[in-house]
Amino acid sequence: MSPLPSATPKLGARNTRQRAAVITVLSEIDTFASAKEIHRELEDRELKVGLTTVYRTLQSLADIAAVDVLHMSSGETLYRQCVSESHHHHLVCTNCGRTEEIDGGPVENWARSVAKEFDFEVTGHDAEIYGLCAECRAARQQD
Repeated sequence: MSPLPSATPKLGARNTRQRAAVITVLSEIDTFASAKEIHRELEDRELKVGLTTVYRTLQSLADIAAVDVLHMSSGETLYRQCVSESHHHHLVCTNCGRTEEIDGGPVENWARSVAKEFDFEVTGHDAEIYGLCAECRAARQQD
């Protein structure tokens, strides 16, 4: 099997019709989306994929780092195709959902330093920044 181009999300071991449909939807949306939103999009396209399968597929894609995952303060989990091979973080507009991938250099240094101070081995961390993008701030000022 030939390697996938970098713009194509990783499929993982199981390449089923349902999995391919979820990956196609992920590749065509620009913002983070919930499993229910992805499921709704699949239904709109008349693709028969159950909600449980969508959840399971998203989890397996997250396990192989093929999707970025955001855990919102509301408790909702959002997903987006990840094409970056390197570890990164996100700036997320809480109004429109626009997301920018950012380097986490200072966060990485801080995480290693704190772990070392308390004799921990870092196995992972999450650091996302939430706020309003310039367009949403401008729109609010005009209201």
